[in-house]
Amino acid sequence: MSRKKPGTVRIIGGSDRGRRLPVPDLPGLRPSGDRSRETLFNWLAPHIRGARCVDLFAGTGVLGFEAASRGAQSVVMIEKAAQAAKSIRQNLATLNAGQPGRAIELVQGDALAWLETCKPQSLDIVFVDPPFDSGLQSLTMTALAQGDCMSEGGLVYLETARQAGSLELDPAWEVLKEKTLGDVCMHLFRKNKVI
Repeated sequence: MSRKKPGTVRIIGGSDRGRRLPVPDLPGLRPSGDRSRETLFNWLAPHIRGARCVDLFAGTGVLGFEAASRGAQSVVMIEKAAQAAKSIRQNLATLNAGQPGRAIELVQGDALAWLETCKPQSLDIVFVDPPFDSGLQSLTMTALAQGDCMSEGGLVYLETARQAGSLELDPAWEVLKEKTLGDVCMHLFRKNKVI
């Protein structure tokens, strides 16, 4: 069973609360619903203000837009698909109107390739929500564990399909929160220094 594709998504908190953003009808695009985003950003509430964030498989960009709305210092959205990136760019122009100095950047490209070039210790919160059938969840978590992009104690939000089963993860990850909502499993991890 798949989530119904809405025509819009709504930012649920912060300075852009209530703003609706159009969602393109693209294969594999699965916007995070209001309920899961509310849960996620309740988890992140003590950490989001001033955080340096990246949304690695941005899709609609709603996780990145939500983070910016709630006071993240910077947000980078990585999206490979040209049509999805175009939609994010349009929404970025709409939301940035009248808000000078907002640090949101869109990069059209491959998320794993971007991780190889990101600056050391430059990320506090990473959103990982690729298409469920892509196999990118484990690859991305491994790249984040083995790379030096994340600050010590940095947080990663990972979304997986309910039927995906358990993940084999690097010992660098500590599970902070987990929850299942419908067909989606939500995971929040902290990266710890492995001695």
